[in-house]
Amino acid sequence: MCGIALSIGPEADPATFRRMLSVLASRGEVTETRSENGLLAGTRRLRVVDRDRAVQPWTSADERWLLCFNGEIFNHRELRVQLTRLGQVFRTESDTEVLLAAFEQWGEAAVTRLRGEYAFAVVERGTGRAYLARDPLGVKPLYWSRRPGCLHLASEVKALVGHGAPIAEVPPGHHGWADSDGHVRLRPYVDLLTLGDGLPVIDDPDEAALLVRAALTDAIRMRVETDLTVGVVLSGGLDSSLTLRQVRDMHPDCVAVTVGVPDSPDVAYARRFAADLGVPHEVIELRPRDIRLTDVREAIRISELTEYGDIINAVVSVPIFRRLRALGVKVVLTGDGSDELFGGYPMYRQVDPVASRRLFLHRIRNLCRTELQRVDRAAMGHGVEARVPFLDLSVVELAMRLPLELKLRDGQEKWIVRRAFADVLPDYIRRRPKNPMSYSSGLHERVRLYKPLFARLHRAFGYDLLEPVRRDFDTVLSRCGNDLDRAIADGLSRPDYTVLEHARDLVGAAKWNAAPVVRRLVGPRPPRRSPVG
Repeated sequence: MCGIALSIGPEADPATFRRMLSVLASRGEVTETRSENGLLAGTRRLRVVDRDRAVQPWTSADERWLLCFNGEIFNHRELRVQLTRLGQVFRTESDTEVLLAAFEQWGEAAVTRLRGEYAFAVVERGTGRAYLARDPLGVKPLYWSRRPGCLHLASEVKALVGHGAPIAEVPPGHHGWADSDGHVRLRPYVDLLTLGDGLPVIDDPDEAALLVRAALTDAIRMRVETDLTVGVVLSGGLDSSLTLRQVRDMHPDCVAVTVGVPDSPDVAYARRFAADLGVPHEVIELRPRDIRLTDVREAIRISELTEYGDIINAVVSVPIFRRLRALGVKVVLTGDGSDELFGGYPMYRQVDPVASRRLFLHRIRNLCRTELQRVDRAAMGHGVEARVPFLDLSVVELAMRLPLELKLRDGQEKWIVRRAFADVLPDYIRRRPKNPMSYSSGLHERVRLYKPLFARLHRAFGYDLLEPVRRDFDTVLSRCGNDLDRAIADGLSRPDYTVLEHARDLVGAAKWNAAPVVRRLVGPRPPRRSPVG
């Protein structure tokens, strides 16, 4: 896992490149660079796999190709066996070397063999052409901007804003070439909207439960194949709890981390479950009054997010990864993506089946700029690698084949996931309804006080060179009666909230935040104690 930066072209400037890479310092532990005429490449590497030898930028044995790679290839051992049989010789045990060998062997088709979370650039050193690719869901980021005579590539927007040029992203599931003249031509190698097409629908509950359990168990297994301590972000809900349960069995050297208000339901459920499993548990106790403008500003700086609700979530997420870094934990698993895949949102059951599937596909396609971006930036902003087993492509494809009736049944969301793990999860977790992270404890309501400042802070960092802060799409969708086409059109015609809408929201947040103070002032006072003696 790394932060990568490249400047390619005759106008590549060493000073500019060094600034780009320094901005990405938090994403890794060591800085590794290579400089030559017309090519400046470097990584800020978090040492996870073959920590001493997986040096980047990695070059091929014949020196033709140079690789800068962010992420993990979880099936690198299987690919190594295949490539060895084809005559490839390896110098390390790293997935970095396997990735470049796979590209040398299979060319652009190599990405269809990868199982992982990745974004990378392979540069042909003799011509300056660069091959770019990003994983199917967009778990790992990659952006680019172009100035006369130079193409700049980086893992985060903040590394590119100094150029003052428009910024674009490599979309999830896309790959292609950036020519020596700086023109970038990308195309999809996987289409999430058609994933699973042609395969039979799985409508038998028993079969579906077995397949869901097998797919998720395998996705988690691949993500804990490390000799490092593995963290799990534990909210006390279904998804993070079953992730922790599986991790505990596969990789006993693990720790759970929870953020929340003391004595809140989320924290209580998380404490109980971690104790039942006998897993070390770190609880970050955070009260609404602890959240200040400086925390909001830092969350916006780190996350680069563009929807108000995602920024609010980021403010609450940052303390989790700050604590993991303090604990020395480099690898962490999260339960993100389950709600999108398995019917965790009310909108899925408020429309007809065809509209529900369209909403499902829309959410999956946009995870890269919402939840996944929040997780990547908050984690890597503290040198922690976050892995998301629910968004393994095999799990996503399986979810595409399940009818809505298996996801929402008997008034319960994610029914099939609960069924699949019924024998390993206690009833108090399995039967607990969905509870958005920390909303019940008031942390998000506290952050809402600063919501009118989000767009201005976002612009101050230069992030609008990619896109500006916009209205929460879920809010727009709800106001449009969950009509996806109407919501998209409405979002395009009026991207941000009006001054009046901001004012109403601020009043609501102020009332909520003032309520505890008022209760303390006007509530019954405890009886005075009589003097003793």
